Amino acid sequence: MRELSNKGKSSNEVKIPINSVTLEGNLTIPEGAKGIVVFAHGSGSSRFSSRNRYVAQELQKEGLGTLLFDLLTAEEERIDMITAHLRFDIDLLANRLVSVTNWLFSNPETKNLNIGYFGASTGAAAALIAAKEHANVIKAVVSRGGRPDLAEKALPNVKAPTLLIVGGDDYQVIEMNEWALDRLKAEQKELKIVPGATHLFEEPGTLEQVANLAGEWFKKYLLEKE
Repeated sequence: MRELSNKGKSSNEVKIPINSVTLEGNLTIPEGAKGIVVFAHGSGSSRFSSRNRYVAQELQKEGLGTLLFDLLTAEEERIDMITAHLRFDIDLLANRLVSVTNWLFSNPETKNLNIGYFGASTGAAAALIAAKEHANVIKAVVSRGGRPDLAEKALPNVKAPTLLIVGGDDYQVIEMNEWALDRLKAEQKELKIVPGATHLFEEPGTLEQVANLAGEWFKKYLLEKE
C-alpha cells in the first residue's frame, strides 16, 4: 500500500523477507531525504508503538526517512506474549535488524540513504550489535530507555556515534547506560538524562525532549556529513 501526502512524503507498508519469515513495516520517505532511521522497538512492543511513531513523525519533519518494522512475526509475537523469551533473544533481534539493513541496500528508494538506528529497551542492544556488524555503513545510533548493557560484547567495536537517552527517574537503567557508555569506544558518544522522566517517558514534555535530542543527533550525523 502506498500513499503520497500533500507534504511530499511517500509512505509504504512493506514486507521484508528474511530467510523463512516475512517481517512487516512502515516505510516513510520525505521528499529529498538524505538519511533514514530504522526503529528497533523494545520488549513486547511493535511498529505501532505510540512513542516510536511520535518520534518517527518528528524525525520526518526534519527531512529524515523512517522505517518502523516488527522484529518478530505475528506468530512469534503471540508466543512471546506468553513466554516473553523472544524479546530478550538479543542475537535473534540483532540478526533481524542486520537483515533489514541489507534489504534497505537493495531497495531503490533507500539504497542511497545514510542509515541510523533508533533502539528502545532491548531493541537498543539489537541496534548496537547490528551497528557493529554494519560498522562501515551505520552513521548513528540513538537509544531511548535502552538496555545497551545487553550488547556487552559488541560495545568496544561500535564505531557509529551513539547517543544514550535515559529518564532521570529511571535509576537502574541510568546505571546500566553509564556502564555501557564506559565500554563504548566510539569517538562520539553521549549520555543524556531527561529530568523527571521514568522508563517510558510518559511524563508531559519528556518524549518531546527525546525526539528533539534524537533529531539533533541524526541531523548531525546523517545529514550534515558526507
